[in-house]
Amino acid sequence: MKPQITTLHSLAGLRSALRRLAHRAGLPVELRYRLALSATRVAGGELAAGRPVLLETVPPQPADRAEGSSEERPDGPAEGKLVVRLHLPHAPRRPSLEGLPLPAERLPGTAAVWRVPVPLPSATDPCRDDPPGLVELLEEELSAAVDRVDALAEDHQRLKHELAETNSGVLALYVQLEERDEQLRQAHGRILRQLEDALRPPPVRVPGLEMAVHYEPAEKYAPTGGDLYDWFVLPDGTVHITVVDALGHGLTSTRSALNVTHAVRTLALEGHPLESIVARTDEVLATFDHELMATVQLVRLDPETGELVLANGSHPPALLVREDGDSSLLEVRGRGIGFPLPGSERLLRDRLDPGDLLVLYTDGLTESRRDPREGEQRLARAARRHRHRPIEEVPAAIADDMHTVILHPDDTVALTVRRVRADPRQARG
Repeated sequence: MKPQITTLHSLAGLRSALRRLAHRAGLPVELRYRLALSATRVAGGELAAGRPVLLETVPPQPADRAEGSSEERPDGPAEGKLVVRLHLPHAPRRPSLEGLPLPAERLPGTAAVWRVPVPLPSATDPCRDDPPGLVELLEEELSAAVDRVDALAEDHQRLKHELAETNSGVLALYVQLEERDEQLRQAHGRILRQLEDALRPPPVRVPGLEMAVHYEPAEKYAPTGGDLYDWFVLPDGTVHITVVDALGHGLTSTRSALNVTHAVRTLALEGHPLESIVARTDEVLATFDHELMATVQLVRLDPETGELVLANGSHPPALLVREDGDSSLLEVRGRGIGFPLPGSERLLRDRLDPGDLLVLYTDGLTESRRDPREGEQRLARAARRHRHRPIEEVPAAIADDMHTVILHPDDTVALTVRRVRADPRQARG
């Protein structure tokens, strides 16, 4: 078949010619307007400048003949190719073919070609020689575009629905994972609390004394740290209390603090003088724990007379709150375990009368945003405020008051001892 060449001088003429040609060739509506739009973009500049363009078309023919093949096509509708060439004979430069709705092949010079597969007409096909008018063709394309938009809108709604279901599933999975993580955290916390209970002995039951303790780790789910205490009754009936704060956090500091409490207990039960125990503990532990550094406070208390004796190794001072609310810090100079020249420089002696409250603690209780003295003053006010509460509630109540102002999280021990009038019917524990 001979190609047909038409000279065109306007965009309207180019669009009209292409639409009629595509309709006669049986081109689907979407390919028809893509071809018309692509040719318009290629030739628009030339026609706007008043330079004509040439539209060359080769009617569809069987694909095997077009490709020079003698093989028979399989059964099915016969298919051919509509060839459309657009020549720009007067263009000063080659046209751009980037981003066309229907991609084109570049020909030598200033021409482009489209090869579009189309079904070949058969004897039963309606006649395509008399296409409808241009308005009808445009309406057909518009209708196809609207159908396409509707289909895309339906696809969009479907995808939104699928996405919503996916998001819902992901959210449900996220909630399940959060619940599982919380369960694991709670289980971890229970294990740590059991470990803490094993490391921290319960209060000693001695007629004439009420004792309670509160421990709070630096982090809710963190392992137990280096703040420990120990209390027990000596053979002479006095109560010994040890409070230790080992450097660091976690299980390593816990091991160090345990070493200190065990060494102090052994030395105390062997009968070593209280003023020598801090230094002797350093001697005992220095041989196998070279990194150990810990502050320590030792207290001896006679529950019958209320006599109080205190030794200190770099530890915060104890707080004594009298029954009438008067308070004082029991300060003793000394250096802790692992410090240069460890030991308590002297012993401090005082007396605990009925109703008096003794507060022992680690520095996590009094560290504040200002200086340590300010923390000690707040501690005295909190202890006075809560001194008449049941002894089991006093340490935690003091800690709650103190932790409203805090410099940084730290392990905390708050230990309280209150002297009461002994019931003569009770025996020593």
